[in-house]
This record gives sequence, C-alpha cells and structure tokens, in this order.
Amino acid sequence: METLPSGPYMAFSRKQWAALRDSEPMTLTYDELLQLQGIDHELSIDEVEDIYLPLSRLLSYYVNARTSRQSVLMKFLKQEAQKIPFIIGIAGSVSVGKSTTARVLQALLSRWEENTRVALVTTDGFLYPNKTLEEKGLMLKKGFPQSYDIKCLLQFVTDVKSGKELLKVPKYSHLIYDIIPDEYQIIDQPDVIILEGLNVLQSGMDYPSEKPRRFVSDYVDFSIYVDADEAKLEEWYISRFMKFRKGAFANPQSYFHSFAQLAEKNAINTAKTIWREINRKNLRKNILPTRERASLILHKGDNHAVDYVRLRK
Repeated sequence: METLPSGPYMAFSRKQWAALRDSEPMTLTYDELLQLQGIDHELSIDEVEDIYLPLSRLLSYYVNARTSRQSVLMKFLKQEAQKIPFIIGIAGSVSVGKSTTARVLQALLSRWEENTRVALVTTDGFLYPNKTLEEKGLMLKKGFPQSYDIKCLLQFVTDVKSGKELLKVPKYSHLIYDIIPDEYQIIDQPDVIILEGLNVLQSGMDYPSEKPRRFVSDYVDFSIYVDADEAKLEEWYISRFMKFRKGAFANPQSYFHSFAQLAEKNAINTAKTIWREINRKNLRKNILPTRERASLILHKGDNHAVDYVRLRK
C-alpha cells in the first residue's frame, strides 16, 4: 500500500476507514441520496457506507463526550446545564463538494437514536451584500476573507456558544448571487450545527484589516477539511459551470444569465479564467493554508470519491 501523508495525523486508506463503520446502520435510502448529491457528481451508497457512516460514528463519540464534559462542569458549579450546540465546521475549496458533505452529515446525524436536531448554516450568509462589495471594490474578490462580515460571523458563533435562542442568519441566494434582503434562517438551539464555508478555519492573519482576536475556529468543536488535488478541483469547477450554464444560468433572474448565451468553447474558456484568476488564487492564498488546522481531512480522488482520510492524533 502506498504511504499516506500523516504528520500530526493518523492516516487511513479508504478500506481501513470503511472498516471503522462497525455496526453503524445505514439510515438513508437511495432516493434520499439522490436528493443530497451535488450537481456535479453522483453520491453512491458505497461512499456513504465507506466514508460517512464511520464519520457519523466518530462524531457521535465526540458529541457525547462534549455533553458529558458539560454536565460535569455544571455539576461542579452547582448550576443547571445549559443547552450549548456542538459545532462541526466544514471547509475546503470551491467545487470540492463541501455542500454535499454537509448535507449528508446533516441527514445522518439527524437520524441518530437520540433524535438529534441538526441545523446546517453556510457562511455565504455572512458575505457582504453586493452593493457593499461594489463600494469596496471587492466584487472580483467574493469569497476572499475581506468579502465577509467577519464581525457578524464571529458574533453568531459566540451567541451559539453562549446558549442564546432564536438567532438570525442572513439568507444568501446563488441565483441572484447576493444576500436576500430581510430574509433570515432562524437557529434555535439545535443539538448540532454544521457550519460550512470557505472561511471556517481561517484565522486573524487572513483578516489583516479587521484584526479579530477571536476566530471562528475557536468555537468549532470538530472541523473537517474536504481536500482534492488542484487539477481535480479545476476539472470539477469547469464541469459544474457547464452544467449550471444549461440549468440555473438559463434562468433570466440569474446573476450569470449572460453566460448561458456563450458558445460551448467560450463558456469553457470563461470557466477556466474564473477558476484561475479568482478561485485558484483564493485557494492557494487563503483556503489551502487552513487545511492542517482541521480535525479531519477527507481527500478525494476520481469522481469525488474519498481515497484516504487523515484524523488528527
């Protein structure tokens, strides 16, 4: 077997990781998997059984341990236990499949025997509105650290860990490529929050103008970085762009509607340019450097299939 990268991590081949599923039951049907998969790749039963069921089992141990620790602390303080959500952060590049990973975990974790309530929050909702980005000259830097209202995001995770109820998260529309005015997702003390986004693991060095002393990762209980080789990421981005061109981009309300009119060759060249001038630069400068901060790394190979897993020791 090839030598897998380890360092401060334990490395597992796909076969080794799959064996850690133990008796974790498969609770999703084939039709449900079809609803969870992304536009650019199929989600197989094997992928869920080999990768996500062992991960679900591991996360159940982490959640139970944190709950027990919280109970011990409250007993020591002679106070009533507060309900503090467990936060799972999911980071990685554009086009790597973070959203699919988040949806699958939400579905699996919500079917634990304890009837766990699992909320999925994306950091897209904490992007500045396009009007603000235009005023700041940041429209071509959307997704870069400076395009986020980091103070608002930090306040959200602080409020979550303070046990606050009925928190409001701005809603983001990929159709109009902007924050939806006066629309919010309400987060009311779920058991688990899955926080998914490019910037989940970024630190103060990534926000030089804001200089935050606290980071989102300070409030994350378990973090996952979805990884893949750069060539694969570019291939997947172009494939997704071309599928959107025939789908979402064809909607006249789409911010990218003009791309639907491009000839196929021009559309491919446009996708390559966007990837190399925006997404690849963001990956190299801001996203990839955060990988080694993750609790667990899922590395993908062909067809978005995870080929090895690294778990922090």
